Amino acid sequence: MDWAEQHYAQFFPGHQSNRTLDPYVYRYYEATGNYLGVAGSDIYILGPVSGGGLVLVGTLADYAPQVFATRYAYSDAQAARFLMQATLAPSDADIAAVRSLGYSAWLDQAFAQPLSTSNWDWLVSKGVDTNTDAATISIGVDSQIWQRLLTASDSLRQRVALALSEIFVVGFDGVTGTYKQFKLAAYWDLLAANAFGSYRTLLEQVTLNVAMGLYLNTAGNEKEDAATGRLPDENYAREVMQLFTIGLWELNADGTPKTGPADAPIESYDQDTVTELARVFTGWSPQRLNNGTSPEYARRPMELNDNKHSTLSATFLGTTIPAGTGGTTALKTALDTLANHPNVGPFIGRQLIQRLVTSNPSGPYVARVAAVFANNGQGQRGDLKAVVKAILLDDEARSDAGLSNPSFGKLREPVLRFVQWARIFKTRSPSTEWNVGNTSDPATRLGQSPQRSASVFNFFRPGYVPPNTAIAGATLVAPEFQITNESSVAGYLNYMMTAIGGGHSDILPDYSAELALAANASSLVDRVNLLLCAGQLGAANRTLIVDAIAAMAGTSTTDLTNRVYAAVMLVMACPDYLVQR
Repeated sequence: MDWAEQHYAQFFPGHQSNRTLDPYVYRYYEATGNYLGVAGSDIYILGPVSGGGLVLVGTLADYAPQVFATRYAYSDAQAARFLMQATLAPSDADIAAVRSLGYSAWLDQAFAQPLSTSNWDWLVSKGVDTNTDAATISIGVDSQIWQRLLTASDSLRQRVALALSEIFVVGFDGVTGTYKQFKLAAYWDLLAANAFGSYRTLLEQVTLNVAMGLYLNTAGNEKEDAATGRLPDENYAREVMQLFTIGLWELNADGTPKTGPADAPIESYDQDTVTELARVFTGWSPQRLNNGTSPEYARRPMELNDNKHSTLSATFLGTTIPAGTGGTTALKTALDTLANHPNVGPFIGRQLIQRLVTSNPSGPYVARVAAVFANNGQGQRGDLKAVVKAILLDDEARSDAGLSNPSFGKLREPVLRFVQWARIFKTRSPSTEWNVGNTSDPATRLGQSPQRSASVFNFFRPGYVPPNTAIAGATLVAPEFQITNESSVAGYLNYMMTAIGGGHSDILPDYSAELALAANASSLVDRVNLLLCAGQLGAANRTLIVDAIAAMAGTSTTDLTNRVYAAVMLVMACPDYLVQR
């Protein structure tokens, strides 16, 4: 009855108390004159909603999947689907745990998991900090992030960190100076550590991070000088607004742009705002330790040199920082102003939904998440743990309606496909170095590599629309399609064919569980279907793949191994897998 009040408020408004009239337990809704009741396992309605008569509308069992959709998984496939959104990959153990605990309790356990070994500590364990070449040669720069994605026990945290890394972007090519591998490691560690924390804290730590400072020119940014004509660099001031906090347009709570005259969207800031805010981000530089011979400076917040900080007043977004204000106070005021702007909840919330669940969330979905960003229920703004939970438990994420809705879901980005394969099939690194390398080449590899975005605008924009497509015609967006083309599709398939077949030089899978089923094509495909795409293979594609596997020889160990390779490859090439629903 609580569920009916929430989903059919037009008939059953407000929360009413239970009443009894043997054999019924019922509720009465005076505003509409309707009754809703249960007798045994049967559900009845009475009043204008039923045309005036007592009508049996079904049983409790009929409605259980809808009522409990945001609470419990009624099948392994439902559990796996949840894990596809919430983690880097499902496992047999996690599927069982989700079904046993329910979604919310499972999330609570995942939130409480200890932080996995940091990328920084992994580099140190490999002796990179004492390698004299590491300062100028990027030893371990890709391995430090791949090993975390492929092995970390805190998979929910790392999935959120991956999402944050594509909003608060730092890319390899734009990070200058020594010890680039440690700078990128420290940056990922920052995102992972703050994935369930305060957005305001995350924003400040990102702002003062050395990698970000070098990437967007905050590091070494100096105040104006009338004698030379120097002005503060505006790069970070612009991007912290456009990409990290408020976006380009004033937003309603549901993420849609507010409009002014002639229905034109209203800009959230202008060039004067950028110029004024840029003064705040002056005077900050990396801490130079041990004459630059140690990477330690890369993980310490930048420090302020007051002599290089602008003392002019700064007016932006309804806030004025008076002339003469110290750099630390000015920074706090600016970040408080940005973090408290009403745009932040819908702007950041929508992008997190896109990264975890669906490219085109409805306005109400965005609004519900934005409301949790504004207040986690305990008066706290910007609680990312509460936001992540709201995203993953929302009706729109959990409802089976998304499985048949053509506008629901998202194209899996190539990095996530590779990570899911590697984790599902328990890959190991014989060298323990996790030498996946740079996978950016679309023709021969994945067309995407973590922490190697070519610009601060990420590998793909949240509002990208593939031109001249049905997606464009339906006024939808499809961010990941920005890095999808004929070359990248072929490159992905060829790269994965090698990896799946055990041909990668340092990433070897374990298919022992699948080999045990390989003699039965149907059982093998069902397992791969569950783990890779949450049982979402369409009937026609499933039959096609099963028939193809059954037609292969299945006698020797080599035969069975080839069947496993083919099953995994065919599923990972299938549109039913490539689109996460």
